[in-house]
Amino acid sequence: MSDKASIKSGPDHIGIIMDGNGRWAQSQGLSRIKGHQQGVETCRRVIEACQELDIHYLTLYAFSAENWKRPETEVNALMELLELFLMRETDTLIKHGIKLHAIGRIHELPAKPRAALEQAMEATSHFKDWHLVLALNYSSRNEIVDATRAIVKKTIKGKLYPEDIEWEDIKGKLYTDGLPDPDLIVRTSGENRLSNFLLMQSAYAEFYFTPTCWPDFTKAHLQEAIDSYHSRERRFGRTGEQLDRETSLSR
Repeated sequence: MSDKASIKSGPDHIGIIMDGNGRWAQSQGLSRIKGHQQGVETCRRVIEACQELDIHYLTLYAFSAENWKRPETEVNALMELLELFLMRETDTLIKHGIKLHAIGRIHELPAKPRAALEQAMEATSHFKDWHLVLALNYSSRNEIVDATRAIVKKTIKGKLYPEDIEWEDIKGKLYTDGLPDPDLIVRTSGENRLSNFLLMQSAYAEFYFTPTCWPDFTKAHLQEAIDSYHSRERRFGRTGEQLDRETSLSR
């Protein structure tokens, strides 16, 4: 893809920090688990909406490495919801030609949801046009640590000299190797931070924060985020004058 196309097109990859399930549930007089259950329904809506809006890559921040600190009952419920979601939605992913990916320290997940995840990824591995990425037991800092360990191992074996290390070497060891960087990061529920999500990959992403809690997030909210994205000038280090000149030359 040319630089000019990357400036003017998109978003092709949206990452979403799904926040606010607990607060939504509290406002409804429900348990936090009920909020997470409703959040799963939102996932279904947003996955469908992305295809309708021609978004080819969707990354959902489903469970962070820090989420293990939550009460055990809530963590167990989240793992059960993950397993059920994968078991129930794999056929839907296949029907719509969506390839499932997972990023994070997947090997640390409990056996049942991990097995369901591996089965779903295998069943959808041959699809190429649409991609759903689940960030599970994910931490961008852990990702950088793991990438660094892999790079160090290569240098010890003499396969890579420290002075030759470039960004592409590091990028190739991130969990997202083979996936495009996100164009747009969306966070729901009114919080204005990344919470350790795709820190390296979002270097040139646009950010959109909405007060809407995740269970209430709809296709219309997603469209608002996309409209905001299109209203911005993405320069990638260029000046506005350079962009105007490129635009005039392309006409």
